[in-house]
Amino acid sequence: MPARDGDEPSFAVAADRSQWRYRPRRAFWRSRIVRAVALVTLLALCALVILALVREQTGTEGFLVGLGLAVLPVPLLMAAFRWLDRVEPGPWKNLLFAFAWGAFAAALVAILANSFAVRWIATATADPGSADDLGATVIAPVVEETAKAAAVLLLFLFRRRDFRSLVDGVVIAGFTATGFAFTENILYLGNAFGEDQDLGDGGIGAVTAGTFFVRVVMSPFAHPLFTVLTGIGFGLAALAPRGKRLRRVLLPVAGLLLSMGVHALWNGSATFGGPLAFYAVYAMFMVPAFGLLTWLAVWSRQRELRTIAGVLPAYAAAGWLSPEEPLALSSMRARRTARAVASRTYGKAGARAVGEYESFATTLAFLRERARRGTVPVPDFAAREQELLHHLWERRATASPALSYAARATGRVWVPPQYLDYGGYNPYKG
Repeated sequence: MPARDGDEPSFAVAADRSQWRYRPRRAFWRSRIVRAVALVTLLALCALVILALVREQTGTEGFLVGLGLAVLPVPLLMAAFRWLDRVEPGPWKNLLFAFAWGAFAAALVAILANSFAVRWIATATADPGSADDLGATVIAPVVEETAKAAAVLLLFLFRRRDFRSLVDGVVIAGFTATGFAFTENILYLGNAFGEDQDLGDGGIGAVTAGTFFVRVVMSPFAHPLFTVLTGIGFGLAALAPRGKRLRRVLLPVAGLLLSMGVHALWNGSATFGGPLAFYAVYAMFMVPAFGLLTWLAVWSRQRELRTIAGVLPAYAAAGWLSPEEPLALSSMRARRTARAVASRTYGKAGARAVGEYESFATTLAFLRERARRGTVPVPDFAAREQELLHHLWERRATASPALSYAARATGRVWVPPQYLDYGGYNPYKG
């Protein structure tokens, strides 16, 4: 327990970076560089194949038009999901992997598996029309949601320390589905443009405009909505105690089955019900479901801030933090204010130090909360806690005053105004 103005305490575990328990040494064939190169190579090959298949179906001109139109909603969706992850942001490399997996690997699996299944059904039943309808309503939801869920599963298994909450599941699933929808929109918009060209239109005609309106304007959230249900299942599994193995399996499976069912309902309304059924499902189910999931994601983010406010005072009482810091760290506005103050005082290096301090303090709060729930083993918790406290101590001189000031400036700590008299006495007057 350090004194606020005392010397830096001894860190038996965190003193030597090479000895940190959560960064163990690896053999060459298990190194992160080798795995990263192999993964990037795989995704690059999938990208080349899927984009070549899409260009073959749409033509070069249709491919370019579809690409230009399909990219429009991507930044907005990515920014929305990243906003949800602002409290304890996950690494960008995980999110980029999720997007790339959805755009290239999942899309490639979907287009090949869907085409094979539809051809097999058409051959077996000698009814190509029914095969297309069955493929869109039954086969496509199962194949596509399973392929997208693979990215969430891989991050859940191999990046477990970055997959800690319901919000993490929502964000990773959202990025995966955004990538998948991006590639699928290239195909649909490119084909629509080709139809307009066959009809004699010189540019973007009615078919392309209608497809753009339905897929990009009306329902850019459709695929993210489906896959987020899978992400919620994995997020709830991440919150389950370590001994609840069955819950960790059943929750993701339930989320995946629910995403398949909602996807099938969406496709079936367009395939069998016609425009009226499609708009009815859109208005009566999709929009309320989207609103409910948005509320759930925002509520989860606020719950994370409440966790910080409830856990960090223990470290303030022990002397690691000032009394005002937990209040500032549980407010996104106060965090921004602290970084701005440090930037004006110390420049970019100061703002970066405060940002790192906020990140380590947030991780510390969630680590302690997960240890309380039993999702982190006690020896691992003790070692990682020391490492995080070590990082906080190194940045304390810059970050602590900035956060204390931000807590007062944003009203997290009440400061009596200087211009009021209190029963005839004002201590601020000389």
